[in-house]
Amino acid sequence: MLDHPGSPDPLPTVWDPNSRVGDMLAGKRGLIVGVANEHSIAFGCAAKLRGFGAEVALTYLNDRTRDFVAPLAEQIGASLLMPLNVETPGELDAVFERIRQEWGRLDFLVHSIAFAPRDDLHGRVIDCSQAGFEQAMRVSVYSFLEMARLAEPLMTEGGTLLTMSYYGADKVVSNYNVMGLAKASLQAAVRYLAAELGDKKIRVYAVSPGPLKTRAASGIAHFDELVEAAVARSPGHRLVDIAEIGRVVAFLVGPGASGMTGDTIYIDAGLHNMA
Repeated sequence: MLDHPGSPDPLPTVWDPNSRVGDMLAGKRGLIVGVANEHSIAFGCAAKLRGFGAEVALTYLNDRTRDFVAPLAEQIGASLLMPLNVETPGELDAVFERIRQEWGRLDFLVHSIAFAPRDDLHGRVIDCSQAGFEQAMRVSVYSFLEMARLAEPLMTEGGTLLTMSYYGADKVVSNYNVMGLAKASLQAAVRYLAAELGDKKIRVYAVSPGPLKTRAASGIAHFDELVEAAVARSPGHRLVDIAEIGRVVAFLVGPGASGMTGDTIYIDAGLHNMA
């Protein structure tokens, strides 16, 4: 199941065009970066944004991941599907040029990518290599700045920029290590971008979900123990699911969040409030 059993708005495993829940985002067009498979947070966002009427473009990392992402793009009726490895020169520019040519504008961006080399992620922060630190910051943080810079001229009538963080940016979480430093920098970037882009009616958010069993999370040491602790400590003794995250992202993209920007939004079943 992709949804928690109590979720009021389930995310179908196979997209059903008749499952649309409204037209709140009708006419909006957005780019979602980071879909790897049907369990990805980015896919939960893409499916819910489509469910509320938005048109979406997806990217895939390489030829191997394309085999997983292409069927999902077809299921939800994504308008564009493009390759994107932010470490490959020219690919990011090509994505935004394609959007400019096909759409002429962009209303929202969902940045849901992060990476750190395994040895640096599993080791102590103090022992992190320079190369590993730089790669973690390059992929997890600087790519968001790059995307914001390329999106800005396409958001001619305002827009929304969103990225994915985690509680390890705020507090020390065992085994999160160098990624905690990257996510803390990412949340700071959100605040600064919100200040710089506010006059252009571009709102910026970090979304901070609780732990989920995604492909990206599998690289964290002792992740199962982290999940068990989250279930034990959260007020409802449960995890969130990608559909719940997607619904909040749809709200942030929509008009209801017009009075908010620069915030980190926690979607973790209340876990961050617990001692």
